[in-house]
Formats: sequence, structure tokens, C-alpha cells
Amino acid sequence: MISQDGIVDIAEYCPSPNFDERPSNAVIDLIVIHAISLPSGCYNTRLIKDLFLNCLDPGEDQYLGSIKDLKVSSHFLITRKGLLIQFVPTDKRAWHAGISTYKGRDNCNDFSIGIELEGCDEEEFEQQQYHSLSRLINFLCIDLQINKQNIVGHSDIAPGRKTDPGPFFDWTLLQSIL
Repeated sequence: MISQDGIVDIAEYCPSPNFDERPSNAVIDLIVIHAISLPSGCYNTRLIKDLFLNCLDPGEDQYLGSIKDLKVSSHFLITRKGLLIQFVPTDKRAWHAGISTYKGRDNCNDFSIGIELEGCDEEEFEQQQYHSLSRLINFLCIDLQINKQNIVGHSDIAPGRKTDPGPFFDWTLLQSIL
């Protein structure tokens, strides 16, 4: 499923410039689940892609104007329809977690895979997203030897700063289909 160059064969690949090398001693052992919609509650996959590719045109939207110069990415995005898009190879460090800590270790970008779900804190996610997410997590856990106990939300590694994937993310459902 994951090629030698860190690309998942079932994903649409849209290479983001927003990544760098992981530390030489980094062991990838964490999966971080996020939620993103631009603007919040609006589902336009093109805007998310444009943000991660540094070509976001905010038009007249103030919120989009405030984020257009951010340099962010994730390894993966799962659309509302369950389609998988990859932005950064798994062996590279995507810029998704920001200031973060997991089990006493800072800088979670160094040792994690970031998965964005197209969604927000105020709405449920789609069943297709959970199925794509579970399939991706299963492949990642096998290929990268990640323990399934090391799957967290952005809010878990950046409490007080981030709230995603939010209260409507169904952790019980995800665990039941992994």
C-alpha cells in the first residue's frame, strides 16, 4: 500500500511544499486525527487543497484572507465523500500539529502522521469518512508498525489550543471498525 517513496497507492497525490525532513532518529508511532473546513462548516475540498498547496485565493472572505499565508499541511485528507488525498509522503514531516505534546514528547510532527477529515466541530462526520479512515489507519499501522493505541485527536496533543476533531467525532465507531 505504501510505496518506497512514502506515497499511498490508493490516494490522489497532491504534493505540498509544506514539509521537511523528520529528525534522523524519529520513529513514526502516532496518528493524529484533525478536522478542517474552509471556512468553518463549508465543505469545499478545493480550498483545503489550495491552503496546503500555498495557492489559496481568499476572494472577499475575511477568514480565508487571514489564513492565506499559513504554511501548513497534513499527510492525508479524507473528503466528505470518503476520497483519500495525500499531500506529504509518510516518511517526511508534515506541518499539521503545531505546538504539541504526546506522552511527554514535544513536537508531534516529528513522529506522527496527520490525517485531516473534511469537517468541523459542529457536525457529524460521514460514514464514508470513517470507512476510509479505518482502512487508511489499518494500512499505516501495518506498514509503519504503529500501535493502534496511539491514535489521538489534535485536541489531545494541543489541549486548550485545538478542539478538533471535535465532539461529533465518533471514537467508538472508529475503534469498532479498526
